[in-house]
Amino acid sequence: MATSENHLAHPYVDMTHRAALLYSFATLLVAAFVELSVWATWVNMTAAMVLAVFFVIAVFAYILHGARRDTTNQFENATPALHAGMYALIVAEIGGFCVLFTGFVAGQFF
Repeated sequence: MATSENHLAHPYVDMTHRAALLYSFATLLVAAFVELSVWATWVNMTAAMVLAVFFVIAVFAYILHGARRDTTNQFENATPALHAGMYALIVAEIGGFCVLFTGFVAGQFF
């Protein structure tokens, strides 16, 4: 930022900071759902780790784009691998949370 012409960080540097902050809060919420879920420990830990791994992958992708300064929109020149990664991210994050949430609901209401 100090050496930038407009004194702004690259958009993906800003996005990395914002995503890391939001994912850290989301991870705390996931931990609470793991604690309150009635499923087996290995099921809860697997669901939580899938979420955490995809959180980390997303942040590292933002770091990579920020360091390379190659784009302000990673979908601008999207490849089939990027689309596959996005579908995997969607399935992993929604699926992992649904596992934990159903375990929470089963424990609290049934």
